Amino acid sequence: MTKQFVLVVYDISNDRRRTKLHNTLLNYGTPVQYSVFECLLDEKGLARMKRATLKVIKPRVDRVRYYYLCARCVGKTEVTGGAEVLWEEPGAIVV
Repeated sequence: MTKQFVLVVYDISNDRRRTKLHNTLLNYGTPVQYSVFECLLDEKGLARMKRATLKVIKPRVDRVRYYYLCARCVGKTEVTGGAEVLWEEPGAIVV
């Protein structure tokens, strides 16, 4: 199953909801800043993450953005300090 690289960015003013969303997203990706996660998910995992997010946030006041990045775009990402960009290399096929 193909995985998609998704950058999840959120702006939530309520401390309790923000912390709850952060803890929820830990099940799906890697935090690269407090309100930014890199996620490598298949279609089902992405759907589960979005459902879990909707259970935490209040859509009228909270903002969550999902940025879908292609392999080429992820490859162009530059990191200054901190962890490298989360990415899986294609698996090798042994014949």
